[in-house]
Amino acid sequence: MTVMPSAAAAAYQALAKIGANVSAPTGGAAPTGVPGGGSFGDFLSNAMKDSMSSLKAGEQTAMAQTAGQADVVNVVTAVNNAELTLDTVVAIRDKVIGAYQDIMKMPI
Repeated sequence: MTVMPSAAAAAYQALAKIGANVSAPTGGAAPTGVPGGGSFGDFLSNAMKDSMSSLKAGEQTAMAQTAGQADVVNVVTAVNNAELTLDTVVAIRDKVIGAYQDIMKMPI
């Protein structure tokens, strides 16, 4: 399996966003699996909301260009960001499905 450069760039951008949004855990708090004190479910929920907002922003910018209200450079940037986000979500989904299939193959 080859890795597309755009998918790698999207993964690095997503990691940078995650690193920027996550704060260090406080001294007396018990770790909950995610730095910053939230649960893993909260982390996934926030990641999906960020992905959807990126996709919607790309769509809205493209529609604004169609109406003649947006700059072409902004449209290309927003659409490219949406494409990278979608590539990242698809790559994560494929990894989760692969992990699930590996677990199902394990003998009991």
